[in-house]
Amino acid sequence: MSPEGKRLFNIVVLGFGFMFMFTAFQTCGNIEQTVIKSFNNTEFHGSGYTSMAIIYGVFSASNLIAPSVVTVIGPQLSMFFSGLLYSGYIAMFIYPYTWSFYTASVLVGIGAAVLWTAQGNVLAINSTDDTIGRNSGIFWALLQFSLFFGNLYIYCAWHGHVHITDKDRQTVFISLTVISLVGCFLFFLIRKPDPEPTNIFLKDRWEAFKMFGTKEMLLLSLSIAYTGLELTFYSGVYGTCIGAMTRFGQDAKSLIGISGICIGVGEILGGGVFGMLNKCNRFGRNPVVLLGLITHYVAFYLIFLNIASDAPIAPEPGTDLQAYIDPSVGVALFCSFLLGFGDSCFNTHAPAFAVFKFIQSIMAALAFFYSNYLLLHWQLLILVLMGFLGCVTFFLAEWKAESRRRESDYDSI
Repeated sequence: MSPEGKRLFNIVVLGFGFMFMFTAFQTCGNIEQTVIKSFNNTEFHGSGYTSMAIIYGVFSASNLIAPSVVTVIGPQLSMFFSGLLYSGYIAMFIYPYTWSFYTASVLVGIGAAVLWTAQGNVLAINSTDDTIGRNSGIFWALLQFSLFFGNLYIYCAWHGHVHITDKDRQTVFISLTVISLVGCFLFFLIRKPDPEPTNIFLKDRWEAFKMFGTKEMLLLSLSIAYTGLELTFYSGVYGTCIGAMTRFGQDAKSLIGISGICIGVGEILGGGVFGMLNKCNRFGRNPVVLLGLITHYVAFYLIFLNIASDAPIAPEPGTDLQAYIDPSVGVALFCSFLLGFGDSCFNTHAPAFAVFKFIQSIMAALAFFYSNYLLLHWQLLILVLMGFLGCVTFFLAEWKAESRRRESDYDSI
C-alpha cells in the first residue's frame, strides 16, 4: 500500500471507530434521562442531566492534561483506553448504582479529553495541507452517521412501549456496550504513516489556548458558548421532552430514537452543503451563521408551542399538561431536523478547535446542570438570548478579522 493510501486507510478506520463508539454513547446520552426515570430501584438517586454536567465539566478541565497523556502513551493506546471508559459508562446502565454512575461520569470526562486530543493527533499526522480538508470531511461524515444506527435501534426496540422495563433497558445497554467495544478495537487497525511526518499537533494545541486572550477569541467565546448550550438541548434535553409527552401516544418513548435520526439528517445535510459552499462562498461565514441562528429560532418557537413546559423535568409516566397547540409528532420531528441543521451551521465554522472544545464543554456542563430544575420555556429563553449575543459577537469578530486582512493587503501593495 502506498504511503498516501495508508494515510487514507487510517482516516477511514478512525472514522469507523468513532462511528461505532458514538453510535453507542450518543444514543446513551439521548435516552439516559428517560431510562433513569424508569428504574425500579429506590436506592438509585442519579440524574442523567447531572451526569452529563459532570462529564462535560471534567472534560473541560482535563483538556489541560490530555496532551501530556497522548505524548506518553501514544494516540492509538490513548483512544483505546479512553474508549474503554466510554464502554464502561454505557455498561453501568445494565446494573446501575448511584456511586458507579457518577464515578463513571468523571472517568468519561477524563477519557473524552484524551480521546479527542488523540483523534486530532491521528488526523494531523495522516494529513497534509492538500488532504486535511478531505480527511476532516471523511471523518466528520462517518462520525455523524452514528446518530442513525443507535437511534433507529431504540425506535425498533421501544416501539409501542409505554414503560421501559428492566429487561428493555438491559437488552439495549448490553447491545450498546458491545457496539462501543467494537469501535475501541478498531483503533488497533490504524498503522503508522510512512514516512511519519513531524508531529507538531500538541504544540499547536497549546498555541490555540494562548489565543484565548486575544480580542477575536474573546468575541468568539460567546458564539462558542452558545454551541455548548444548544448541544445540551438537542443531545439530551429535547429527546427527554419528546419521551415525556404522553399526548404523543404510546410511541412517545420510541420517538426519542426517531428524533435522534432527524437530528442526524439535519447535521449531515447541513455539513455537506456548507462544506461545499465554504470553497466558493464570496460573502464569508456570516450568512451561514445567521442562517443557523434563524433555523434554531424557528425550532425554538415551534418547540415552545408544541411541547409542554414541564416536559424536561416530568416524572417517568410523562406529562399530561397541554402545550399551546395540539401536540404534533410531525412538528416535533421537524424541530429535531432544524436543531441538527442549525448546529451544523455553527460547527462547520468552528475556530481554534482546542479552545472551541474547552469553552463548549464548560457551557454544556452548566446547561445540563440547570436542566434539572428549569422548565422548558426558561431553557428556550436562555438559548434565544445567548444565540443572539453569540451571533452578534461572531459578526464583530469576523468584521475585525476582515478589516485586518484588508489592511495587510494594502501594506503589501
